[in-house]
Amino acid sequence: MNIGKVDVLLGLQWGDEGKGKVVDVLTPKYDVVARFQGGPNAGHTLEFEGQKYVLRSIPSGIFQGGKVNIIGNGVVLAPDLFMEEAKELEKSGHELKSRLYISKKAHLIMPTHRVLDKAYEAAKGKNKVGTTGKGIGPTYTDKVSRNGLRVGDILDHFEEKYAAHKARHERILKALNYTDYDISEVEKKWMEGVAYLKQFPIVDSEHEIHKLLKSGKNILCEGAQGTMLDVDFGSYPFVTSSNTICAGACVGLGIGPNKVGNVYGIMKAYCTRVGAGPFPTELFDETGSKIRALGHEYGAVTGRERRCGWIDLLQLRYSIMVDGVTELIMMKSDVLDDFDTIKACVAYKLKDGTITRDFPYEIDDVEPIYQELPGWKTDMTKFTSEDQFPKAFKDYIQFLESELETPIKIISIGPDREQTIVRK
Repeated sequence: MNIGKVDVLLGLQWGDEGKGKVVDVLTPKYDVVARFQGGPNAGHTLEFEGQKYVLRSIPSGIFQGGKVNIIGNGVVLAPDLFMEEAKELEKSGHELKSRLYISKKAHLIMPTHRVLDKAYEAAKGKNKVGTTGKGIGPTYTDKVSRNGLRVGDILDHFEEKYAAHKARHERILKALNYTDYDISEVEKKWMEGVAYLKQFPIVDSEHEIHKLLKSGKNILCEGAQGTMLDVDFGSYPFVTSSNTICAGACVGLGIGPNKVGNVYGIMKAYCTRVGAGPFPTELFDETGSKIRALGHEYGAVTGRERRCGWIDLLQLRYSIMVDGVTELIMMKSDVLDDFDTIKACVAYKLKDGTITRDFPYEIDDVEPIYQELPGWKTDMTKFTSEDQFPKAFKDYIQFLESELETPIKIISIGPDREQTIVRK
């Protein structure tokens, strides 16, 4: 029997590494693309054939005709935002309803979850996490406390289930003295989204995945955010509410760990972060502003400015370790094309003066120690082969591979699908 394989694609930093483009590039090798966690707070931006698309909940394999796409049980789904996103794609000529499966066990983000998100953030005062306000955290909180509403619930006695959950949220909001809100318009659109959801195959996705594997189909698992936003291993409490690491693919899709083959880890040639939280290599000077401008570092969904800094090798080694990364993919190398000097953080100086090369429990007060490398001062955006890379860039790749003890197999030199070089 020809059993299919499962590979996993992950962001290794604080999200926004360019996962959407890479999934789209890798998809021709796979029959199925499955999203395993996260919600519509993260956007995957893809650009090809002169068009720009932002995906929030729909797997990035949707652009490759004939591929099966699955929204897994680990995802939290907002019916109204899903409807918007899907209709936009349908308008641009992408057929969805026959090849996008939605797990019955995925949890629903209710309109009151968004209000709760804002209320909880307001209650934190100065200790805000920097949430997008999309209701992700409260939805996962309900899931873990066994109070959640799931996609499968829309198929049976939904109105009474919805009313009970809404009433419970309203009691919580009243207790928080957060009563100045009106969800009537949002709720109307949300219910339209629920009706729209019913037009898609709503399935026991874990069974579907195993049937596909048994029939010899290859599956690419796609996460949202990045490893440093993992609820267990990220820069807690400034994290998302789910497991973004490789193990999350097993839990978020119902796949045994023995089924996982390659783990692709995506990183930028530098580093960014959105929202609050520690970021050791953050640059507050003109260099940081230049990276932001050249890299168009603004949130795909929120439009928020991303904080920018040099690449952090301690953080990357840590991510590679907890994810079991087998191959690295480096994005946005072209953003550094015009720099005289490139820096890489190779160690931290801790509060007590100790120097460490291991990623510590707390990174609030560490001082990055950099190694400087010469820039390549070459426009690489039109290159089609690694043979064209300037020596300084080849040296940068070699340096990273040596420090990270993992091969860099794919290098992106621009936002377009074609601006991708697969190394020999």
